Amino acid sequence: MSDDQDTLQAVRLDLWLWAARFFKTRSLAKQAIETGRIEIGGQRAKPARAVRPGDALRIVRGEETFEVEVRGLSDTRGPASIAQTLYVESESSKLAREQARALRVAERTGYRAPETKPDKRARRLIRALGDIDAT
Repeated sequence: MSDDQDTLQAVRLDLWLWAARFFKTRSLAKQAIETGRIEIGGQRAKPARAVRPGDALRIVRGEETFEVEVRGLSDTRGPASIAQTLYVESESSKLAREQARALRVAERTGYRAPETKPDKRARRLIRALGDIDAT
């Protein structure tokens, strides 16, 4: 980290989420904060809320939930290796995310998308099956 990052006392929440690479843009981070997907210490926050080292964040991004503790501050987006030093994810959070990911993979294993479009005969069969449900 540079000298600027060592002297920071606090950083805006939306800026920190962007710098820590949880969101691609600050506007996406701001939108997530405003919709209540980001909590600091169990409470909803505003985009301009100051983040300090030691703060506990709960970040919901898509189907994943991260529970992290802020370790460093940055107001610039850098390489992923530096961004990962800005926070520490709890072991329970990592385990829960891995279990949820494994469950989603298991749910999808039974379905395989067709490799090609249905041919004329297959389309007729699909239509015929659709007619059965209508009666």
